[in-house]
Amino acid sequence: MAWSRRAVLVAAAASCLGLASASCGGSHGGTYTTVTAGATPGTNGAIDPLPSWNTGPTKKRILDFVTAATNEGSASFVKLEDRMATFDNDGTLWPEKPVVEGVFVLDRAAAMVQRDPSLREKQPFSSMLPADRPNIERDGKAAFLELFVATHTGMTDEAFAEEARSFLKTARHPRFGVPYTDLAYQPMVELLRYLRQNGFTTYVCSGGDTDFMRQFTPQMYGIPPQQVIGSTVQKSFVMENGRSGLFRKSALASLNDKDQKPVNIDRQIGKRPLVAAGNVRSAGDVAMLEYSGSRPPPSLGIVITHDDAEREFAYEEPDNATRTAAREHGFLLVSMKKDWARVFGPSVTR
Repeated sequence: MAWSRRAVLVAAAASCLGLASASCGGSHGGTYTTVTAGATPGTNGAIDPLPSWNTGPTKKRILDFVTAATNEGSASFVKLEDRMATFDNDGTLWPEKPVVEGVFVLDRAAAMVQRDPSLREKQPFSSMLPADRPNIERDGKAAFLELFVATHTGMTDEAFAEEARSFLKTARHPRFGVPYTDLAYQPMVELLRYLRQNGFTTYVCSGGDTDFMRQFTPQMYGIPPQQVIGSTVQKSFVMENGRSGLFRKSALASLNDKDQKPVNIDRQIGKRPLVAAGNVRSAGDVAMLEYSGSRPPPSLGIVITHDDAEREFAYEEPDNATRTAAREHGFLLVSMKKDWARVFGPSVTR
């Protein structure tokens, strides 16, 4: 398939799946009390739990919030059982250009057509043909959702997990040339560790398929499968050769995007998050951020802005909905360019 047609559908994935550098130094203005994995000494001899974050008001606000929320003598103290943190994935924890699961969908669709050429004449696969390109551009989101279901169903959970792992093992980012699983944002990995060291339970809450994300969140972010909230397909219990399993039916159960995120957070966690993090792209995280922000104080909403074309990408929302919500509700806007000393881990020199 020509890249231009792939780009249209991957862009549709961004909509469907919720999608969307100075050196460190100086004092952060507070006292670090927790040592996290990967932490480094600060200039004042204290341990810096966020070494990939530049010193400044953004980093200080995060540190001050966690210190206050975990200090029993603080008016902002939050009990251990209420320290929940939810993080979007695409564009918040790893890049969303391209949307990784969008690439997976297209690769799976191409493989399915190769195995069964008759699929080429059927929707949604026929939308990938050059003659139907106007339909892709016109009906990109609908076409992608159909492809999403077609490529994610008709098999057991175990078979799907194997397909996802195989893709993640071999696929490479077109710009950075490394496995997608090497592209976790280093500052966010440090933040996740720092929160867990301070008694927070961390969750991924993103538009990607739950079982797709479960294949990489433990290794990339330290988040186990049971703490992944994503889109889901309908499933049924089956017995095959004396062994039980779950079969993925050809129907979407829940698209975990926008207003559905708080619904699924409540369903899985049963509490409003103390910390919620999303990014500027499609306003897909605003409802989750507002849901967290409406809990009794304190709360911390974090919005990652993509403004570093040199080290990652630079883009905005057409309507600035997420930035507007951040200003109205006091969410913390994080600039990749200004606030992050580095973007990725050691496999990418940026």
